[in-house]
Amino acid sequence: MNAIRTVLGDVPPGHLGVCDAHDHLFLSSPRLPGEELRSRSAARAELVAFRERGGGSVVQWTPYGMGRRAADLPALSRETGVHVIAATGLHQAVHYDEETLTRLRGRLARLFVSELTEGIGTSGVRAGFIKVAGGFHALDEHARRTLSAAAEAHHATGATVAVHLELGTGALDVLELLCHRLAVPPHRVVLGHLNRFPDPVVHRQAAESGCYLAFDGPSRAHHTTDWRLPEAVRTLVEAGFGGRLLLGGDTTTATARSVDGGPGMPYLLDRLRPRLARAVGAEAVDRILTENPGRAFAVDWR
Repeated sequence: MNAIRTVLGDVPPGHLGVCDAHDHLFLSSPRLPGEELRSRSAARAELVAFRERGGGSVVQWTPYGMGRRAADLPALSRETGVHVIAATGLHQAVHYDEETLTRLRGRLARLFVSELTEGIGTSGVRAGFIKVAGGFHALDEHARRTLSAAAEAHHATGATVAVHLELGTGALDVLELLCHRLAVPPHRVVLGHLNRFPDPVVHRQAAESGCYLAFDGPSRAHHTTDWRLPEAVRTLVEAGFGGRLLLGGDTTTATARSVDGGPGMPYLLDRLRPRLARAVGAEAVDRILTENPGRAFAVDWR
């Protein structure tokens, strides 16, 4: 039977409630100096604020080696009443030092499978999906290696593969490799950040493949395309692809948290939900926030 693998254990797909399908409670990277998400109290406050607005679950896309603090996630989930789904996987090479990448070479798939089935490090917390990344309009050697490892781990476990698209680009290249060459079923693939490259033709082609399309924001770096999100969602819903859409906040910096004066997780429900409801109707938005994440991340685990 399909189940969502949360940090507190497996739950049925219908138990997620309103889901922030792409966000971060903890995150550290040399690419974001001084903006690390390391504060447990801030993470807790953000979850409480999300819960108070009707939020029920958060999918944390923080992969291996980027400060995901898996051991802290179960207590945060219990204290706030919000389901949390953790990630295994690996981001782009620029987020790691060369020693780490060398050590992982040749053992990525085994690492992903272990974190999905046994637990992350000594935390005992099992990851619920695999997060990897493409490149800017292309797939470099590192991206191909990590996508191939993700595909191998998927075939071993059934886990969903979620892909960071750099500036929203390269969606069709990712699908060509993952689904056509590596035989990952499209309904087990989530493409992230598509709102950052608001090309309706690419969006339509990606949706037609059967994968899930994740739209997230807001972001200082990508505010020039944020205003296009309702139009992109409406186009896809009207074309019959409403069941393939996911929404998230993607809070990647400390100053983006609501507790530090930014939009944070509450923005998804305070601002984005009503904007989208005007574009496609409240019922369609509710399905995107509640039903779609359950299908996207529920797995017949093996």
